[in-house]
Amino acid sequence: MDLTQLETLAAVVEEGSFEGAAYELGVTSSAVSQRIKALELATGRVLLRRSRPVEATVGGERYVRLARQLAALVTEAAAEPAPTVIPIAVGADALATWVLPALAEAGDGVTFDVRREDESRTAELLRDGTVMAAITTDSRPVQGCTVTRLGAMRYRPVASRDLVDRWFPAGVSTASLSRAPLVVFDRSDALQDDYLRARGVDPAAPPRHHIPASTEFARAVRMGFGWGMLPDQQVDDDFVLLDESGAVEVVHHWQQWALPLPGLERLAATIAEAAARDLRS
Repeated sequence: MDLTQLETLAAVVEEGSFEGAAYELGVTSSAVSQRIKALELATGRVLLRRSRPVEATVGGERYVRLARQLAALVTEAAAEPAPTVIPIAVGADALATWVLPALAEAGDGVTFDVRREDESRTAELLRDGTVMAAITTDSRPVQGCTVTRLGAMRYRPVASRDLVDRWFPAGVSTASLSRAPLVVFDRSDALQDDYLRARGVDPAAPPRHHIPASTEFARAVRMGFGWGMLPDQQVDDDFVLLDESGAVEVVHHWQQWALPLPGLERLAATIAEAAARDLRS
C-alpha cells in the first residue's frame, strides 16, 4: 500500500465513480483503475463494489477510514498548516441544546463539518471514516477509536396546557393516550412509541405529526400539535408534564479517532466539559 493508492480509494468513494475521482485528482481514469487494482492486490481483497455510485465493500471501509486518517495527519504536519477541519456526527437534540455552545468554545484554527444523524447511528459514520468523532449512544468503541462516557439526556412526556385540557382532562390513561395526537421526530424516533408500549398502548393507534427538526419539534409540542418526549434542556413553564414516571435517560458517549490531532483532542476536552455541565451523570 502507498498513500497515493489510499488517497485514490477515498476519492472514488467520495465521488461515487472512477471518472469523478480522476477529475478530482487530476489524473486519467486508467490511472485511477490501476491504483485501485494495485491496492486490492496488496490487501488481498475486493475494496469497491462497482455499482452506481461506486461504494466501499465491508472490507474496503477500513481502508477508506485509514486513507482519511492519514490525510488528516498529513494536513496536521504541513509546513504551513491550514485551519483544521473536523467532521463530527451529532444528534439533532444534542446539537440544538448543549453541543453548539461547546463547539463555539473549541478555539480558533478549527472549523467543523457537522453531520446531523440519530445518536444510535452516528457510529456508522465513524466506521466508514466519514467523520473523525461522534456523539453516540453506542458504548462499544469503533475499531481505531476511543470512547468516553459523557452523561445522559433525560426525556419526559410533555404537552401544552390546551392539549392537556382537551385530551387528558381526567389524567393520563390507556384510553386517553390511544386517542391523543403525538409529535415524533422522524420514522426512526422510538421515544414516544416506547413510552406508549410501556403504558400498554398500541403505538399505531393515536394520530401523529412528523416534525424532523429539534427546535421545531419542541415548538410543535408547545403549539399543541400533540404531546412529545422532550429533553429537560428544552422544557420550560409553558409545558405540562404528563407523567412523572415516564422519564427516559439516553446515555451519550464521545467516540473519536485514536490519532494525535491537537484540534481533535482540544475539541474532545471541550465536549467533555460541556457534558459535565449540561448532562446528567
